Amino acid sequence: MNLLGSLFSSSIGRKFLMAATGLVLFGFVTGHLVGNLQIFLPPEKINHYGHLLESLGSALWAIRAFLLVCVVIHIWLAIQLTLENRAARPAAYAAEKTMRATLASRVMARTGIVVLAFIIYHLLHFTIRAQHPEWSEHTYRLADGTMVRDVYRMVVEGFSSVGVSVFYIVAVGLLAYHLAHGISSMFQTFGLKNENWTRGLDTTAKIYCWAYFLLNALIPLSVLGYVPVLSGLIQR
Repeated sequence: MNLLGSLFSSSIGRKFLMAATGLVLFGFVTGHLVGNLQIFLPPEKINHYGHLLESLGSALWAIRAFLLVCVVIHIWLAIQLTLENRAARPAAYAAEKTMRATLASRVMARTGIVVLAFIIYHLLHFTIRAQHPEWSEHTYRLADGTMVRDVYRMVVEGFSSVGVSVFYIVAVGLLAYHLAHGISSMFQTFGLKNENWTRGLDTTAKIYCWAYFLLNALIPLSVLGYVPVLSGLIQR
């Protein structure tokens, strides 16, 4: 049996593959946040960033496809492992374990499905621009004279919708909640978690997740004018 088959067929392999895809996605969401926070800088910055990504051409779509596959595999494995664990435990033991488990760990698969739905919508909204084809016509002239897509305007107009902003904030909140348990589990699967620094790791994970949620939420809230200090930085 090949290596990939072994990863999917054994419980240990599935846990390792789930942790590996989780690590990839963790790196992506962190980088994605850093890129999005450029909305608080002059439009030149985020538009140059967007142009840099688009200049990758088909490679960018290959990266997007890879990330989407990682999301699907991650969620599918979470469901499989959850069903496997339930089937392997006696009813009384399962009830006892459920009582001791954190809420985050018990709803990992469900929050993952919601996050997947959000990712698909996010791609349709800002990347494919299915609801706003006119965004493809908005351009911006960089300092060097290059005409690029006006990502800055697209983000501002997109989050000017209260419904879109609320959905975004809720989805990012669920993702942060998902990460709060996932980061700790990932380190445990890789054998990097021990009694000496478990508490510190869990605390660091919670701090990261709160920061991730709040920084992401600041973007739509600022566009809508609910954060006066930062709202003044948004050029409409």
